[in-house]
Amino acid sequence: MRKEKMRKVKIAQIGTSGYSHGRFVFESLKKQNHVFEIVGYALPEQEREKFGEQMSVFDGYPEMTVDEILQDPEIEAVTIETEEIYLTKYAQMAANAGKHIHMEKPGGVGLAEFERLITSIKERGKIFHTGYMYRYNPLVMELMDKVKNGELGEILSVEAQMNCIHNKETRKWLGGFPGGIMYFLGCHLIDLILLIQGEPTRVIPLNKCTGTEGVTAEDFGMAVLEYDNGISFAKVNACEPGGFFRRQLVVTGTKGTVELKPLELYSDGPVSLLYTTKTECFTLGWGDRGKTTNSAVYDRYDQMLESFAAMVRGEKENPYSYEYELELYRTILRSCGGKDV
Repeated sequence: MRKEKMRKVKIAQIGTSGYSHGRFVFESLKKQNHVFEIVGYALPEQEREKFGEQMSVFDGYPEMTVDEILQDPEIEAVTIETEEIYLTKYAQMAANAGKHIHMEKPGGVGLAEFERLITSIKERGKIFHTGYMYRYNPLVMELMDKVKNGELGEILSVEAQMNCIHNKETRKWLGGFPGGIMYFLGCHLIDLILLIQGEPTRVIPLNKCTGTEGVTAEDFGMAVLEYDNGISFAKVNACEPGGFFRRQLVVTGTKGTVELKPLELYSDGPVSLLYTTKTECFTLGWGDRGKTTNSAVYDRYDQMLESFAAMVRGEKENPYSYEYELELYRTILRSCGGKDV
């Protein structure tokens, strides 16, 4: 019997930004031309002028207005990749138009707007998919399976770090967000902690400004998440030399510990390819170093977007519910210092 050809998802992108994943998401859509049919893209909020150095990524594809994208009934899905402050604005427009949505993390800066967005998408029964690429890291997925299967026993703590060395201008830009670097990058770590341990009993934000080069934004972030049986934490530092190499996820249970460090590291091949190093320890020996292995190389965006397409086609259920995405957003705001969340 002849195998039926997979239906391509007709998709368009709204926006790009200076510091997030917009251009990489579009590159992945282009690369996966067996999965997606790109109808076009739109650049609202003067993005062509702001981010001129990124425009070549869109070469060869039709530029459209936002309204043209939203009013085209053949476009079933959109990627919302504007600057963070505009994310919920354009995602809400897409939701109102009945589109499936892949949205850049963490999702705007206002809780009420995010709550309204989730309600709108849920009422329409559309896919809501967010740009947390670590969810699709092959060793993170393997680790999540071990947690669910009980191989690590009762989980006692999660330690998550996502450090880097940002320049002065980028760190000044962080001042536009609650919690600064905790909002911008720490959201990835809060997501991982919640996926593993669920909602914490208490969140203690410990975000600080280092004052390096006179920057006044909160460029050093920590959040402590308290659980009945232990403490977990997320740490993000925007001015840590070598920080990318020390990005890590450590999950400790009563039966074993798994450490992913580096959480990502560039391979020797194309710049888009990464790998992850894993150390597992399942013995009780005091000096046991465990077993260390590397993953195969991967593109951090390809699996994420391929999974989104499968959800749009109805071939795969979205494991991240509307309720989970809303609880995650609330916990991120609490980690950023929000008091009325």
